[in-house]
Parts: sequence; structure tokens; C-alpha cells
Amino acid sequence: MKQVIKITLFLNLLLLGLNTMAADIKVISSVAFKDAYLSMQPGFEKATGHTVTTLWLPTVEIMSRLKSGESADLVIIATNGIEELIRLGKIDPSSARPYVKSGIGIGMQRGSVKPDIGTPQALKQALLNAKSVAYSTGPSGVYLVSLFEKLGITQALAPKLKIIQGEPVGAVVERGEAEIGLQQIPEILSVPAIDYVGPLPAAIQSITVFSFGVHQKVSDRNAVEAWIKTLTSKEAIATIQKHGLDPAW
Repeated sequence: MKQVIKITLFLNLLLLGLNTMAADIKVISSVAFKDAYLSMQPGFEKATGHTVTTLWLPTVEIMSRLKSGESADLVIIATNGIEELIRLGKIDPSSARPYVKSGIGIGMQRGSVKPDIGTPQALKQALLNAKSVAYSTGPSGVYLVSLFEKLGITQALAPKLKIIQGEPVGAVVERGEAEIGLQQIPEILSVPAIDYVGPLPAAIQSITVFSFGVHQKVSDRNAVEAWIKTLTSKEAIATIQKHGLDPAW
């Protein structure tokens, strides 16, 4: 009887050890909230023993990789992308939940004369007056294509548009390769060497909500949930807002 108790106790301790084993959480994510996210990672890793490895990619590439069979424990992209991955059987439907939301902002080289962008008409004129305009291939870029059409300036802008992938639009502006850059506000703010002009006018602003999705092939669900809990904690709100975002949960 004592031997059975010893064996049971040993098995329980072994199970407890397995449950508390440090995990390596693999994340594939949009870069829109990178700075806020990274600022919370060291504290989480120190408190839990888990490590977080994040691959930061443009949305188009994230979708391509996941559709082709690449997996990750956690995916964080625009909500419509998570919804598509659920339809494709890549993401656990019960895991989808909103994380942060962001509008589109405008950046220019440090010290530039800032145009009026307070109204749709003013923004239209600023874009027409610019020598070059850069935007990304992410959710903001998809919206901007339709906005240019709505403002009736698609043809006029075509010769001076620069579509950016693989780096922040602000980096292109900083190098002087574009006079005006448009992207998610936190991504514009992530390049401190340029000036943040401001957001798109409220009447034509587009808010993107970024959501979590746990992959169907997740390696350690408990570890992933712990990371999500940290990213959506009460303490995380100030960090998120500091970087030009708003909580969406």
C-alpha cells in the first residue's frame, strides 16, 4: 500500500513538473503594435520562465505562410485575417479575441513644413501637393487604395506612389525617399527620427482591430494563454496607449 502511495505521489509530482515546464511560445504577428508588445515581454518571461519568439511580418506574407502550412502557437493580425484563417481551419475558432485597435497616421521628415490635414479636402490637397507618397501593403494600405479612389486622386497620385513592404513606411520617409508616409499610427511613431503630423481626418479614418488567434497546432496552450493574459492585463493598457493604440478587449 505504501509503495502504491509513493508511486502515485511520484506521478503527481512528475505531472506537476510537466505542467509547469517552461515553454517556447512561437508567435507570428503584424508589426503594428511591436513596440508596446516588446516592452511587456521581458517581465512576462522573467515571471513565468517561458520565452516568446516572435516573427514580425507584413500581413500579406503572414497569410501566405500560414496558408502554405507554416504554423505558430499564436497569430496576431487584423481581425478579418484571423476570420479567414478560421475558415481555412488554421486557427481555433474559440480562441479568436480582439487585442488592440489603431487608426492611420501621417509622417514626414523631421523639420518639414506640415500641411493642413484636418479635413478630407485638406488631406486631398496635401497628397496632391506632395512630391511622393508612401504607404504599406498591410490593412492600412488596402484601405488607402480605396480612399484615394474615393477622393478622386488615384490617377494623379499613381506616378508618385511608393508601396512599402518589409520595413516601416517611416524609415522610407526618414531616408528622404518619400515626402509623406501613411501607415498605422504606432508604426509611424515607431520611427522617432521623423515627425508625426497627425491622424487621418475623423470622417475618413479607418480603424483596424488586431486580434489573437491560437493555431490549431499550438504546442502549449496554457503558456500561450498566459502570454495573452499579460498582453491584455489592466497594467498593459497604459503601455498600449503610450504607443498610439487603444485596447480592443
